[in-house]
Amino acid sequence: MNNSFMNMASIGDFDPLNQSIPATKVEITVSCRNLLDRDTFSKSDPICVLYTQGMGNKEWREFGRTEVIDNTLNPDFVRKFILDYFFEERQNLRFDLILPLSMSNQDFLGQAYCTLGEVVGSLGSRSEKALGGIQGKKCGTIIVKAEELSNCRESVMMQFCGNKLDKKDFFGRSDPYLIFYRSNEDSTFTICHKTEVVKNTLNPVWQAFKIPVRALCNGDYDRTIKVEVYDWDRDGGHDFIGEFSTSYRELSRGQSQFNVYEVINPKKKERKKKYLNSGTVTLLSFLLDIEVTFLDYIKGGTQINFTVAIDFTASNGNPAQPTSLHYMSPYQLNAYAMALKAVGEIIQDYDSDKMFPALGFGAKLPPDGRISHEFALNGNPQNPYCTGIDGVMEAYYQSLKSVQLYGPTNFSPIINHVARYASSVKDGSQYFVLLIITDGVISDMAQTKESIVNAACLPMSIIIVGVGPAEFDAMEELDGDEIRISSRGRYAERDIVQFVPFRDYVDRTGNHILSMARLAKDVLAEIPDQFLSYMRTRGIKPAPAPPPYTPPPYTPPGLPIQTDI
Repeated sequence: MNNSFMNMASIGDFDPLNQSIPATKVEITVSCRNLLDRDTFSKSDPICVLYTQGMGNKEWREFGRTEVIDNTLNPDFVRKFILDYFFEERQNLRFDLILPLSMSNQDFLGQAYCTLGEVVGSLGSRSEKALGGIQGKKCGTIIVKAEELSNCRESVMMQFCGNKLDKKDFFGRSDPYLIFYRSNEDSTFTICHKTEVVKNTLNPVWQAFKIPVRALCNGDYDRTIKVEVYDWDRDGGHDFIGEFSTSYRELSRGQSQFNVYEVINPKKKERKKKYLNSGTVTLLSFLLDIEVTFLDYIKGGTQINFTVAIDFTASNGNPAQPTSLHYMSPYQLNAYAMALKAVGEIIQDYDSDKMFPALGFGAKLPPDGRISHEFALNGNPQNPYCTGIDGVMEAYYQSLKSVQLYGPTNFSPIINHVARYASSVKDGSQYFVLLIITDGVISDMAQTKESIVNAACLPMSIIIVGVGPAEFDAMEELDGDEIRISSRGRYAERDIVQFVPFRDYVDRTGNHILSMARLAKDVLAEIPDQFLSYMRTRGIKPAPAPPPYTPPPYTPPGLPIQTDI
């Protein structure tokens, strides 16, 4: 969003809940079991080093280190790693276990790789992996746990009223409104909320409003919050009535004598000896609400079911020719494979069985040449599931060798296919994401719009990636960001479609890793909000997270395990 909201005239345009505020943060805790013993006279003194990768490159950078724990092969590190979490990004992590013997000589105990999505998508947000990196030796296991930091999701509902505010209008009273600012560490202030204008009164009661705590004070309960009171004028020259300061901690006391604030106009106070104030503002109510998040549902066991549908119409060109969008080069992935891999490798972290239906449309199938708009890429209509994204890629390549590209480009059979499954699971335990990759102008627009309107009340989202040079104007209509999609006078309950043209993400330097990362980031960014909009409108709460895993007590080799007699 641009800074136009700073213009005091646009009171109704500012929405603090949609401002760019700190990302969800996740706290990572690391434990290890049965590490290699590298010390001669005692056990190892391990330390864990976390490395991360930047988006679109493979360079590992050290993010942080735990403390050293002396004389143990089973460390439970106390120092945490706090990471920004993005559903739409593949956030690769590497954990190295080392011995800090000296500044120049650090013995290596093993390493493990995972993604942040893999950890939060695991049961109980707990992932256990074997440590590797030393040929011929068992290096033990690493246990990585993730927990969303609670102060990232606290919101507060507040309501204020004014009393005996200064009269600013010549022919009437005043049209007052409030502006809230949070203070920054450099003593500047950042706007975080504007109330509505209450017309023609010196005793306004503003509507209750909801604001994230992090937007109000960034988690610092004692940070100064400045509130300015203005009289709205039609010409944009809004008159300053006065101001007061408070803090989140003071406001959290709720309605009391402590939360009645004198509105002070410094210039009037300086000029007039008998000046008391320019009225008062009173906090009427304060209600703290901890919002459930996408991660709460994932921790409670909700599965994200991913289905891919690929366009096999003749407009893609002969797959045997290098000009075809389906051409299988031995040197690089085609656009279909890149889009599939970019999106699929992120979503697969949230699906426990890693089995994905893979479908095609717009082809003639062997042996009879039947045209199908809903066929299994693996050739098994009773079981179209492929093992992992690599299995989907293999089924796609095999289909190119057996089917004949034909047409037309119909989306509705594929959307209805996934909708049938989504309609049978409405308890919040599963959510369905359909990825359609296509090159052409849609042929069944009316039927597709109706399918999308019907699907909008189901637990599903649709991602459409357009490949090739075609014009995709019709796809923009399906996206529904500007105008909510409708069919026969019925509007979609919510926006569930995200469309992007692949050509917008092709990196000019030939960095396909960066192209895929950018594509995935954009097409997946809306999924958590679409997911939450479905759950909230249905009143579906997250299932409770399973109890924390308690590892069995460590038994040194050679000692018997105690059992009850």
